[in-house]
Amino acid sequence: MIIINERLKALRKSKKILQKDISTFLEVPLRTYQSYEYGESEPNLDRVVKLADFFDVNVDYLLCRTNNPQRYS
Repeated sequence: MIIINERLKALRKSKKILQKDISTFLEVPLRTYQSYEYGESEPNLDRVVKLADFFDVNVDYLLCRTNNPQRYS
């Protein structure tokens, strides 16, 4: 079963983005973002929405409710 940390890591690596770039976008410490990828904590709803915007995917994809990353129209 895929969980949000695996999706975040896969998306970041596929776009060749550094963790620090995402933490800057989210306005959180690097360690906070790293804890999301390592599965130590999960982002709150506001951050999930921001991450979906950052990666240009729908929220359900990040939350593993669908395997279709396309945004809803």
